[in-house]
Amino acid sequence: NRIQLLEKNEFRSEDCRNQSWERAYEELVNFVKEFSHARVPGKFPPNPSLGIWVANQRASYKKYLKDASSSKMTADRIHLLNKVGFE
Repeated sequence: NRIQLLEKNEFRSEDCRNQSWERAYEELVNFVKEFSHARVPGKFPPNPSLGIWVANQRASYKKYLKDASSSKMTADRIHLLNKVGFE
């Protein structure tokens, strides 16, 4: 019973992380539409959290290249980021 509860909570936690990533990705898509590039500055006054998120994605990507199992980055996320010209 406890194991089932823990497993359910883990799935919920993963869903929340995915939803959070997808929200930030949509913010990046909007940025690209407005500025025609995906180079969000680390300090972007209109949306400071987007600049931080972009920096985190770059760091996760570098970890993924070294060892995919140690990174939160996935091949699907890389594909989505590449679609908007992420560098």
